[in-house]
Amino acid sequence: MKDTPPGQCRQCWQHAHDSSIHRKLGPREDCPQCVDHMINGHGSMIVPKKESMWW
Repeated sequence: MKDTPPGQCRQCWQHAHDSSIHRKLGPREDCPQCVDHMINGHGSMIVPKKESMWW
């Protein structure tokens, strides 16, 4: 799997692009980690962007 791109949340990116994470869930079953993340936000999981050279 590719690394999380700058400006994206590590957990959101991983859960969206790695199907093995949700494979164990049943039909119409929510991922507890995703639900917690939706309620509590990204926190410090955002990959920093490089500084822009544009003024």
